[in-house]
Amino acid sequence: MREPANAIDWSLSESDANRIAQELSHLLMATQARSILLVDRSGHLVASRGETLVDDQAAFASLTAADFSANSQMARALGEPEFISLFHEGTKLSMFMADVAGRAILAVIFDRQTTLGMVRLRARQSIGGLVGILVDIFTRVRVGSRAGAPATGPLRDADEEIEKLFSE
Repeated sequence: MREPANAIDWSLSESDANRIAQELSHLLMATQARSILLVDRSGHLVASRGETLVDDQAAFASLTAADFSANSQMARALGEPEFISLFHEGTKLSMFMADVAGRAILAVIFDRQTTLGMVRLRARQSIGGLVGILVDIFTRVRVGSRAGAPATGPLRDADEEIEKLFSE
C-alpha cells in the first residue's frame, strides 16, 4: 500500500510550479478539457489550469482526494492494490482522475467536446511528465533531509510508476 503524501513534503520552487503549470496547460489544450487540477493525496490543491468550475477549489480538491481514497478501499476489497484511475460521468460534465506516482491525483474535468478516450490517452502522457517533476521535487526534499538514503515509500513508488509508464 502506498503511503499518502504529506503536505509538508511539498516544497515547490518557482521552477517546479512552472513545470507543473506547463504540463497541465499542455494537457488542457490537447484534450480541450474545461479544467485540470493536480491534488496531493491529502487533499491540497497543488495546481490548476482552465476554468474555475466550482466556487471553492480547496474544498473540491479535498473531495477529490477523499473520493480517490474511498475507491482505493473498494479496490482492496476486490483484491486490487488500488484503482489507478476513476471516471465519473455527468449529463454536462465528466471527470477523469488518475494516480500520479502515489503522491498526487490528476483530475481532468471535461464536457462533450472531447471523449474519455482522448482524455485517458493524453492524461497518460502528461502523467509521465508529472511523475518526472514529482521525482525531482521529492528527491530534492529527500536529499536535503537524508542525503544518500535509498528511495522508500512514495519515492520508490514513483520509480516504479516511471518504469510502468515506459515499459508499456
